[in-house]
Amino acid sequence: MAQRPEIVRETSAAGAISVEQRLSFAELAYRQSWLRKVVVLAALAVVWEAYGRWLDNPLLFPTFSATVEAFAAAILSGEIPAKALISLQTLAIGYGIGIGLAALLTTLAIGSRIGTDLLETLTAMFNPLPAIALLPLALIWFGLGQGSVVFVLVHSVLWAIALNTHAGFRSVSNTLKMVGLNYGLRNLSLVRAILIPAAFPSILTGLKVGWAFAWRTLIAAELVFGVSSGSGGLGWYIFENRNALETTNVFAGLFTVIMIGLFVENVIFANIEKKTIRRWGMQH
Repeated sequence: MAQRPEIVRETSAAGAISVEQRLSFAELAYRQSWLRKVVVLAALAVVWEAYGRWLDNPLLFPTFSATVEAFAAAILSGEIPAKALISLQTLAIGYGIGIGLAALLTTLAIGSRIGTDLLETLTAMFNPLPAIALLPLALIWFGLGQGSVVFVLVHSVLWAIALNTHAGFRSVSNTLKMVGLNYGLRNLSLVRAILIPAAFPSILTGLKVGWAFAWRTLIAAELVFGVSSGSGGLGWYIFENRNALETTNVFAGLFTVIMIGLFVENVIFANIEKKTIRRWGMQH
């Protein structure tokens, strides 16, 4: 049987092959989340400015540039910072109480069936109820002051955080729970060491939703009766300028509400997410 001859081919010297290719400047820029968001905001500002100039009616719809001028003037005068501080102080009180009550309810719910039934019943009853609808009762119970606003804030925060936290706890695998039990963890120690880290994505979602509900409820409550202990927040600032037909200042107040919302979402919550969920490998 004839043997096939060996064939040897000489390979030509090829240039160095680049395994890693450098990204272009446009590709690097597109990968930056903050830069994409800045582009979106800039595009919205251009649309706002163009529509305001086309409408040419500052009483109805001021331009973006006029709103920024009014915003800067109110910042320099100290009016908007003072109003924003009042609103944020009230928000912090209601948000904090809501988180505490949500933690209590979810801890009871995860520890017993009666607690679960209690949480599910309360959320089914009160979660669909708009917080602003409780303002008349709040005024009767707490009077015209900060207590009424805090009451409706707690209602708006509590159920969103409790529902998301409880759903996160229930999604934790039984394997993790058994590991905690084998290490002697019980009740609060189990919740703190096992359930909270494992369910933190859901908890953080609840905190975000609760913050959004609380922020818009606060502004709406201040728009309704606004003054707390002789001074009003951003909602009252918007209401007063609306009555005075200072539409540019109204838009400046709304612009402040938006800016605070963007800061909380993209700075505070983004940093919390970066140092917890992404660091733990729960989200890319």
